[in-house]
Amino acid sequence: MHMYGYRARVFLRSISLCKSKWHNHHLHGSLIHFSQNLTSTAGREFTEFATEPSMQRQVVEALHSGDRKKASDLLSDFGSRSRHSLTADHFVHIFEYCARSPDPLFVMEILRFMELKGVSMNNICSSLMMQALCNGGYLEEAFDIVDYLGGSQRLYPVLPLYNSLLRSCTTMQNIIQASRCLDLMEKKMVGKNEVTYIELLKLAVLQKNLPAAHLIWQEYIKNYSMSIMALDRFIWSFTRLGDLESAYKILLEMISLATRGNIPIARTVHGKVYTNRLDIPVPSNKGPGSTMLDLKENKKLDYCMHPPLMYIPDSISASIEQQIICMGNKKAKSTELAGLNGQKHPLLKKALSRSFDDIIHGCAKQKNHMLARKLMLQMTNLGLQPSRHTYNGIIKVVSHRSFGDAIRVLKKMQQKNLKPYDSTLASLSITCSKALQLDLAEAFLNQISECLYPNPYNALLASCDQLNQLERAIRVFAKMEQKKVLPNIRTCELLFSLFGVVNGHYEDSDALSKVDVAKRINAIQKHMANNGIQHSHLSMNKLE
Repeated sequence: MHMYGYRARVFLRSISLCKSKWHNHHLHGSLIHFSQNLTSTAGREFTEFATEPSMQRQVVEALHSGDRKKASDLLSDFGSRSRHSLTADHFVHIFEYCARSPDPLFVMEILRFMELKGVSMNNICSSLMMQALCNGGYLEEAFDIVDYLGGSQRLYPVLPLYNSLLRSCTTMQNIIQASRCLDLMEKKMVGKNEVTYIELLKLAVLQKNLPAAHLIWQEYIKNYSMSIMALDRFIWSFTRLGDLESAYKILLEMISLATRGNIPIARTVHGKVYTNRLDIPVPSNKGPGSTMLDLKENKKLDYCMHPPLMYIPDSISASIEQQIICMGNKKAKSTELAGLNGQKHPLLKKALSRSFDDIIHGCAKQKNHMLARKLMLQMTNLGLQPSRHTYNGIIKVVSHRSFGDAIRVLKKMQQKNLKPYDSTLASLSITCSKALQLDLAEAFLNQISECLYPNPYNALLASCDQLNQLERAIRVFAKMEQKKVLPNIRTCELLFSLFGVVNGHYEDSDALSKVDVAKRINAIQKHMANNGIQHSHLSMNKLE
């Protein structure tokens, strides 16, 4: 107990030195939920609020309302108001709320109070405390708690705690801390489960390490049967790493799995989708082929060692494609697709639609029109309804071909009463500008409520320059200023080209016109200085 208390004090002291990064009255609007069936490691159910109505609930409600002083006072009075000896079970709902909020600072307050009262931590509370720290961005403190738990004779940091820590490292895009976490996991030989593989995938994407993603896939299918949610994450990863071929093959496997039925996916009370099957960890492997070590060292593996076809033969992929084509007729829809078209599989349909959308948006980046068209046809055959996000990707794909195709897709979208995203309107405006359809381009531009980048404005200004339409260029730049869209050097180059010379269509080539040009040039240069934009070689040439 003395060692436990000493380590707790050291840990809490390190926490107390840390400044609040985000938390004074930082609140989330999530509803308060109290789990009724949470079971402790001892096997009995936790005390529910019906048993202690004035304790945990009041603390959580005070935190939820933002009254942290009241919550602290209630916590201080916790022991005297309880009819039973305090155990970790009496704090679990407060820990649960702090993990969801997240509220890492109040978690530390609870831990201080528990140590003061001699209340031992249990595995569930320590896991929730870890989640609160990780979700709140307190990575150093989360590593401290892993070390703190590792020194306790009662508790031991288990795989879910390491997964929480690894998830936070990848979410915060902190590769150094992620490597530190992987190193700890290897040393402690905690192994890997499906959640670990998903986090390793995220890390591979963060490192832009496609070969490592292939290695993770090979290791995953060797140890686990395929699940819808895992396949969805692999599709997401390979798409972002630019490997559309592998992503598409996995999608076909996902469709094949979906049509077989009996899909073990569910949603938590907080709305998170998960695979509700037994997840047995894979033992740690410290050999030279360890995925964790490869990712920790950010190794770029050789493609000849890990080919991109990923053990899915082309014959199998072709067979699944043919089945999807056959599903397009009514007879197939009434039999094989009954599960997808029925309401009993909404989560499955959502997962499939998300994976289709991921690859379609990948097609937009790679200008892969043929694959995108195939995907849309397959969605139709499967009875999946394209969403706004789907159409956004399709419009970006077809925009590379012609503005006419993009307009036709937009009309289909409008027929379904789907409002285009701002990014969709921006893509349409750029496409129309390149096709010199300036009226359409300007109309789409004016419909954008918020634009973070000047690209669509630059495209229209370039077309105005090409067609010598200065009045329209003035309107476009005024709209850009009105929407507070920051210009870049390309914007300034176009402004110099449009207004930095005497225009024969609008001005006489006399001294007065040259004075006006000089004023305009000075105004553009002042605008550049105000926005911290440096001259480029092209912009300097425009001034000569």
